[in-house]
Amino acid sequence: MSVDDDIGPRCRYIRDMSSPTLTVFVPGMTCGHCETAVTHELSQVSGVTSVAVDLETKLVTVVGSSDETAIAAAIDEAGFEVA
Repeated sequence: MSVDDDIGPRCRYIRDMSSPTLTVFVPGMTCGHCETAVTHELSQVSGVTSVAVDLETKLVTVVGSSDETAIAAAIDEAGFEVA
């Protein structure tokens, strides 16, 4: 995995280079509603094939061919920020 810091000052992404997987830290998520909102918005992003939210670790794993900007925009649309 590699960390890509050049996409913005507040964003940190972990990309698994062996598969089309991106993991982002979203600290504001606290409940099932948060999970549903983030999952719904990310599912609407072109190229995303699956989304997994772990509320305990605050990590969102996105599988698919979408870029970091679209992922961050969808999370923002759900009412959260990528940290």
